Amino acid sequence: MQAGATPCPPGEDKIMQDRTILRTPLCDMLGCELPVLLAGMGGVARWELAAAVAQAGGFAMLGMVREDPALIEAEVTALRAATDRRFAVNLIPAATDPLLLDAQIGRCLDLGVDTFTFFWDVIPAVVRRIKQAGGLVLHQVGSAGAARMAEEAGADVLIAQGVEAGGHVHGRSGAFALAETLLAEAGVPVVISGGISTGRGLAAALAAGAQGVQCGTAFLATAESFAHDYHKARVVAARGEETVLTDVFVLNWPMGAAVRVIGNSVTQGLGNRLLGHDPARLPREVIAEDGGTALMRFSTDSPMRHTTGNLEAMALYAGQGVGAIRDIVPAAQRLHLMADEATACLARAAGSRA
Repeated sequence: MQAGATPCPPGEDKIMQDRTILRTPLCDMLGCELPVLLAGMGGVARWELAAAVAQAGGFAMLGMVREDPALIEAEVTALRAATDRRFAVNLIPAATDPLLLDAQIGRCLDLGVDTFTFFWDVIPAVVRRIKQAGGLVLHQVGSAGAARMAEEAGADVLIAQGVEAGGHVHGRSGAFALAETLLAEAGVPVVISGGISTGRGLAAALAAGAQGVQCGTAFLATAESFAHDYHKARVVAARGEETVLTDVFVLNWPMGAAVRVIGNSVTQGLGNRLLGHDPARLPREVIAEDGGTALMRFSTDSPMRHTTGNLEAMALYAGQGVGAIRDIVPAAQRLHLMADEATACLARAAGSRA
């Protein structure tokens, strides 16, 4: 359970209530029914998963980190053919060559994409470019300082990412602890991200004053996810305490970029040296392949649907909420189960105060 979450009484998850209790102003801003955002997981959040989440009432993001503009166009086109719901494209300026980033943003704007999600270092010029084009910016941050910079640059929504989150983790504060600071300071909606994979976590976030949650791991283990079946199986089998924070999977990213992954032979071989790895000193050893591209040990690549090779030694991203994920289901089913559980929790809490 997430830090700060209040458990529902036994059997609460069976109580069905009107989901409008979950609706926040963020839903109106983003054009969704449920305040649950699909994390823009690079490679994993492709059009199939994004469309499934959007059609089910959540807010979708396409994970297009360092992708070729031609692929971005193909994904945007496919997503629009599958749903007329609003969505965002997730890009990470700090981990992308400036020329490629410029081309990515330009292609998105040419396609009429009006909502973007950014992460890692706040680059005000990038945020301003989207705002000047009339777009909406969601910025995921790992500290109060980064949140202030993002809001000053023009971000419309702040996503407070906690250290519990899977994948790249920028800060070291817990999600709810960071969100509490942002909720006291920010003048824009705050979303909580990190370790949230159930309706109880969603209910706790809304009760704390956040306007929504962002989920990655919960949607990675779904039928529409582009993650490899091996990765999904490891998520289903893992417990939260089996995840580790390390910066050894750092090739292709700036030095010191930590990630939360399910422990494997690579992390076990590090002993107590999970952090402090210099990418310049890491060996370049090909261990897998995907679409003709060689994938190296210690890279940030996680296994996608068609990846072959030593999948066990790759970065198997998962957050601390992984222990609540026990099966692979359609994304809509996971989202609706989360929404119903959160609705029941909040309705019962409201009833007890009446």
